[in-house]
Amino acid sequence: YTHAYVLPNSWKSALIPWFAKIPKRIGWRGEARWGLLNDCRKLLTDRFPYMVQRFVGLAEEKSGCSNGIPLENIPCPSMEVNSVSAQQTLQKFLPQATVEPKPLLALCPGAEFGPSKQWPAAYYATIAKQYIRSGWRVCILGSANDVPIATEIAENVNHATEGQQHCLLLAGRTQLQEAIELLSFSTAVVSNDSGLMHIAAALGKPLVAVYGSTDPSFTPPLSKTAKIVESSADCHPCFKRVCPLKHHQCMQSIYPNQVADALQYILAEVNI
Repeated sequence: YTHAYVLPNSWKSALIPWFAKIPKRIGWRGEARWGLLNDCRKLLTDRFPYMVQRFVGLAEEKSGCSNGIPLENIPCPSMEVNSVSAQQTLQKFLPQATVEPKPLLALCPGAEFGPSKQWPAAYYATIAKQYIRSGWRVCILGSANDVPIATEIAENVNHATEGQQHCLLLAGRTQLQEAIELLSFSTAVVSNDSGLMHIAAALGKPLVAVYGSTDPSFTPPLSKTAKIVESSADCHPCFKRVCPLKHHQCMQSIYPNQVADALQYILAEVNI
């Protein structure tokens, strides 16, 4: 490689390209990385408020990136799936969808960063039950770490619907590629601020993103079909992995009707 763009600000993240003797090593100053980076730039956070601006700005010449790049000038990420592989994944996890087509609501309740970013399971279940009553199918996606909250949601929903499996628990059962392919079949998505949220945005899905401990002005979903529901709690955003005040008010105070209204709004916008 001739160039390495070091996106994290940590000292150790700059070690690998330095050991590899990559000639041009570019990144923000971060943790005093002079020497490790030979194109080391000072980050002016007021000119680069969004994370995506900071990453894209590194692609500019050092002399030309000091004023930041307007967010509207940065293309939204776009993803496509392989149709053959996606159909195989649908048949594997949602065979009923190929027999009885229904609109599909995907819930992404996990957050690898920590529980402070998770909207309550009971609130997710309320949204799921509302859409099941309207004739939708619901699936819950996430990693193995998300199984506890996903299970809580599914049990809440399926108990309320007399044990019928209207809400399919897929968290911890899929590989990342399979989760992406299942998201590609979704009619709409409700998610915390998470990796799957950004994937849903890149797939162009109608999306409601719930923000509590984090800030959508830093890492928003980059999509024209996404709507953000943000906490109004005084302590928001704290950017902590676990609520330091132990009340999780930022997420508790975002009620299901707010998310339901946002979802209805974005679905109407895209004529669904």
